[in-house]
Amino acid sequence: MAVTNTFCEGDNLAVLAGLPDASFDLIYVDPPYNTGNGFAYRDSWGRHAAWVEMMRPRLAEGRRVLADTGAIFVSIDDHEVAHLRLLMDEVYGEANLLAQVVVNLNPKGRQLGKGFATSHEYVLAYAKDATRCVLDASSPTTVDPADFPLVAEDGRRYRRLPLRNTNKKFNPVTAPTLHFAIWGDPGSGEVRVDPFPGAVEIKPVFGDGAPAVWRWSRPRIEARPDDLVCRRVAGAIGERVDVFQRDWLDVHHDGTARRKKLRTIWLAEEVGSTDTAVAELKVLVGKVFESPKPTGLVRRILGTMPDDARVLDFFAGSGTTGHAVALANAEDGGRRTCLSVNDAAPVRKDSAADLAGFRTVADITRARLRAVADTVGGGYHESVVE
Repeated sequence: MAVTNTFCEGDNLAVLAGLPDASFDLIYVDPPYNTGNGFAYRDSWGRHAAWVEMMRPRLAEGRRVLADTGAIFVSIDDHEVAHLRLLMDEVYGEANLLAQVVVNLNPKGRQLGKGFATSHEYVLAYAKDATRCVLDASSPTTVDPADFPLVAEDGRRYRRLPLRNTNKKFNPVTAPTLHFAIWGDPGSGEVRVDPFPGAVEIKPVFGDGAPAVWRWSRPRIEARPDDLVCRRVAGAIGERVDVFQRDWLDVHHDGTARRKKLRTIWLAEEVGSTDTAVAELKVLVGKVFESPKPTGLVRRILGTMPDDARVLDFFAGSGTTGHAVALANAEDGGRRTCLSVNDAAPVRKDSAADLAGFRTVADITRARLRAVADTVGGGYHESVVE
């Protein structure tokens, strides 16, 4: 079995240049934010331009090594989100934008300085080719049991969904094969495709009585009668009998876990915060990184892709991505692998990392991923690119 985590120390542009085309399914990066310190120019546009020119070749190489079915996620804050969005449109194509997600990483808001208490950052998600991307923008963790208030005889929770298609674009003219009569007994709730004792004929209609169509074909209704129920309802034209799908909470009919579309605002209570990220890192190597990302954020991203995804993080920082990959594999038995890349930039003198004995940022990444291998599993391998 492949080692889960591989760490490569070196300049990320040089490392990327040595990777094969289409060798990764998912990229997540949390690049250095341009707050005006590391990219200082006299005029603000010069400062932005320097940051963009640093990012452009790295994002372009990232696109080259990304599979045609893959996606890239990039964390960013307000200082560069507008410039990054334009750069991503340039490199990946505007049509391949999947989402601009707001992430609530600081629920209390930053209280230092003037102005608003900023409580969010962003994640920009792009496909290499939106028409081929396998990303599933949904998650089982966002399903709310309260949305399924009914309980069946066997204890399973469900909700009722109209079997008729409620979109008037679909009607007997546009979908003639889905307009047909079925039979149901509103007393027992039983539904069948053919007449039976006590049943009444039911045709799909809109609330105003206009002809409608079913969402299911006749063969599907015939195959799944126990997932349907009919009942009397009151409408604009008086009482009528209508048919509903029993939409189950636990699993879909095909046995897959229920998932719900992800919203574009991710709350700290869902994915973690900077504070929880600091605590995660502290357990493994100490409080040595100012603003790591929480593993919950990366695990939500991982959950949109197959469980054997080849993951790349070429701004690995404290090693959150590799940690998240190991945790995800441990939970669901997945076979994800992760290549984390970081250069040997020195830590700041007298910083917590320096006082803890770390010489470079790469040393922090290395220490965390080794600790992950020891505590979570999955193994560890490393290399150096000069």
